[in-house]
Amino acid sequence: MTPKEILAFVRHEAIRAVDFRFMDFPGQWKHFTIPSERLCEATFEEGLGFDASSVRGWQSINESDMLVVPVPETAFIDPFCAEKTLTLICNIQDPLTREDYTRDPRNVARKAINHMRATGMADTAYFGPEIEFFVFDDARFDQTTQAGFYFLDSVEGDWNMGRDEKPNLASKIPNRQGYFPCKPADTHHDLRSEMMRVMIDAGLPVEGHHHEVASGGQGEIDMRHGPLVETADRVLMYKYIVKNVARRHNKSATFMPKPLFNDNGTGMHVNISLWKEGANLFAGSGYAGLSELGRHAMGGILRHAGALAAFTNPTTHSYKRLVPGFDAPVTLSYSSRNRSAAVRIPVYSANPRSRRIEFRMPDGSCNPYLAFAAILMAMLDGVRNRIDPGEPLDRNIYDLEPEELVGVPHIPASLEEALSQLEKDYEFLLQGDVFTEDVIHTWIKFKRNEEIEAIRMRPHPYEFVLYYDT
Repeated sequence: MTPKEILAFVRHEAIRAVDFRFMDFPGQWKHFTIPSERLCEATFEEGLGFDASSVRGWQSINESDMLVVPVPETAFIDPFCAEKTLTLICNIQDPLTREDYTRDPRNVARKAINHMRATGMADTAYFGPEIEFFVFDDARFDQTTQAGFYFLDSVEGDWNMGRDEKPNLASKIPNRQGYFPCKPADTHHDLRSEMMRVMIDAGLPVEGHHHEVASGGQGEIDMRHGPLVETADRVLMYKYIVKNVARRHNKSATFMPKPLFNDNGTGMHVNISLWKEGANLFAGSGYAGLSELGRHAMGGILRHAGALAAFTNPTTHSYKRLVPGFDAPVTLSYSSRNRSAAVRIPVYSANPRSRRIEFRMPDGSCNPYLAFAAILMAMLDGVRNRIDPGEPLDRNIYDLEPEELVGVPHIPASLEEALSQLEKDYEFLLQGDVFTEDVIHTWIKFKRNEEIEAIRMRPHPYEFVLYYDT
């Protein structure tokens, strides 16, 4: 919609409030709201001022004034507000120069697309994330000077098989056996259907939903692929809807990668393809129907995967998921159909238009604008430098002996390791001024100071099991 059409829509739908959304540096949606009477065509050109000093990773207090500039084609009616509210996703600008703010994640993603088009390699980058999540009936956690704990519960959880539920009706989901069960074991079917319908009403293209592998309420709702920036917008809408529908039913949803010990974690596998003039550039006659360009793009992802992990797996918790045996990759390899590889070439269809690669490392804790932009930049570098991904690894990697994995690089084992690899390997991100050195160094500093150091300084509950009696 155009600004004029937005204003007509506001009048026709009797919109009472307008909400402006933008994303902070680590990846959390922020917002503020105005009465609908205040919205005018000039708002879309001039923007609205706000204080950016309290937004994580952004401006200092002495240069805190910034502008939100709403993007009219992102408009949707918020399904959770008591007053009828129109939501607009915004870009961020400097009020003096009117330049797009370099630390605005959405701006980084937009620049990545502009750079791709400027190279002439492709005109469209399609991204299709498969986002998993958990829904719990109880989620309690705290950290104080003398105590630290977490407690999660779900009526589906196999740990509740013997609980007195007055009555306990059984049909709990055994550990790692939650893939595609029917009711009554799948107690969240109706909840996910409601999430799906709310997403569709908000404009998200949904393909379907199902229970995922883990016990205790793991689910997935699949969206269709779309252009990079639009898909990143959709990821934020998806997470917002999942969390709020769950809250509506007195439940709590989380996208933490590994909330349950010794069960499957939640990833965000990303399906990617590059297109030009309506043709899928990844379709060819090579291995698994992949083109030479697609092969080089995959080579770029594998070459830079250690640095990418700092954006695609950006929490200390992310690396508790990337361990053997839990449907998550641990080696930087590729394969057709093999889900234990970091990159997979799906073969659901022989149609060349469906040819794509699936990057299985990322998880839902990431900032989708930064993660998708970094993945695209790695692919473009792979194409530019004709990076060979090597030979495929078509066997189950979890079953291989250590000597069979000699020479196969591993995914970083921690956020600290991923940040160290990013420090050594970020030149590919600077092409076209997509990521700036300031963005990269600010990201590394924030992650080390606010997350890695914070975790390092606090006792872990299991340390008491290991060391209390020493």
